[in-house]
Amino acid sequence: MYNILICDDDRDIAAAVEIYLTAGDHRLFVAHDGQEALELLRKNDIHLVLMDIMMPKLDGITATARIRQESNVPIILLTAKSESSDKVLGLNIGADDYVTKPFDPVELQARVRSQLRRYTSLGARTVEESSGIFTVGNISLNENDKAVTVDGESVALTALEYSILRLLMKNPGRVYSSREIYESVWNEDALGSENAVAVHIRHLRQKIEINPSEPRYLKVVWGLGYKMEKDRS
Repeated sequence: MYNILICDDDRDIAAAVEIYLTAGDHRLFVAHDGQEALELLRKNDIHLVLMDIMMPKLDGITATARIRQESNVPIILLTAKSESSDKVLGLNIGADDYVTKPFDPVELQARVRSQLRRYTSLGARTVEESSGIFTVGNISLNENDKAVTVDGESVALTALEYSILRLLMKNPGRVYSSREIYESVWNEDALGSENAVAVHIRHLRQKIEINPSEPRYLKVVWGLGYKMEKDRS
């Protein structure tokens, strides 16, 4: 059984989504603002979040960014047609998909199933990760021999580049601020961390991305930090 969190300040819409998903093998949780959603997420083993954008107290964009600092749980945005710019921002900070109101129940169910399948498939990586091997797309990192390969070809990284990549690959989709990266990798206070981290991120992109100017995996999230994009292929 999957635990799904529905977050929408419009109680009628939240109730409708509940009805659409009741037929599935799901346990449903409902929140009516972003803060309530965060509290439920922290108290329960949630497998999928359906997140409205425009809400009081804590909007869906901010809530999504905060979730991404703690969890890789799939997030589907519930958007209005007029919220196209917010939709793009939400996807950039870590949302996995979106559906536009008014919902087509069949489409909503299909998107939920798709994200749950993808999330479940990550479980297949448990054994691999326990052996110290992390893979995102065509990039693989082996903790045991401190090796990184791209499309099976070895890539030479400095110790700092390797440590940054390891941090991001162990939590794909999670956004790390420059301060968090610096304090984790350099193991010291993050004074003037932005420039140092940016330089190493740029060097990493040159080594692991096919087109460093349009990176597929190592992404900047403007105003928040950096993340390793989850493979969407």
